[in-house]
Amino acid sequence: MEDSQSVPAAGRTNWRRFAVAVGVPTAVATGLVVALAQGALAANITVSGTQFKLTADHLEGTGFTQYSKGLNNNSIPAAMSGINHADLYNLCQSVNAGPITLKITAATTAKFNASDPSGSAANAVQADDLLIGMSELGGDATFKNIQIGVDASTLDADGQAEHGEKGGFGQQASKVSIDNLKQKAYLTTASSFKLKGMSLKLLVGSGNECF
Repeated sequence: MEDSQSVPAAGRTNWRRFAVAVGVPTAVATGLVVALAQGALAANITVSGTQFKLTADHLEGTGFTQYSKGLNNNSIPAAMSGINHADLYNLCQSVNAGPITLKITAATTAKFNASDPSGSAANAVQADDLLIGMSELGGDATFKNIQIGVDASTLDADGQAEHGEKGGFGQQASKVSIDNLKQKAYLTTASSFKLKGMSLKLLVGSGNECF
């Protein structure tokens, strides 16, 4: 006779298996994000082969570059965007893993004030030396002092040491502003990543991603 716990009844969840599947990644992710929020760890997050989604009501950045680069030994083409410093308002980031979505929100009540950008930035998510490898980007963007068609290997506005290949297409600007930011990305790295009012949740079911 089979153990009554080996085959869950229809419509029920095997909570022991669920706890094992969810508990370990939850502990790891929670520890990482708490360390980031406290400024104790430089952000270096990579979601290997899996895209995550990110939204923000507004992004205000200084020192912007963009170029193409292959990730994972060039098996994944990505548009790389570097920003020397970025402030993000009402940030949402989500990763879907089957029936479970890991969702992080921060600075949900922060509002950008164009007449007092430094004052409003105090309540925003703040990132330094931000680098994003993405497949999609949407929003209403404004660039200042933009240069389009620059050799990707010569880009320098974001302060990063390396960029695209020599002769590759690149563009850069002294400042970037994006309203209603939406993006799908493979990786995000930063030298510091401060999340105001950070919240991390594991959600079961569909419809829980940022968009």
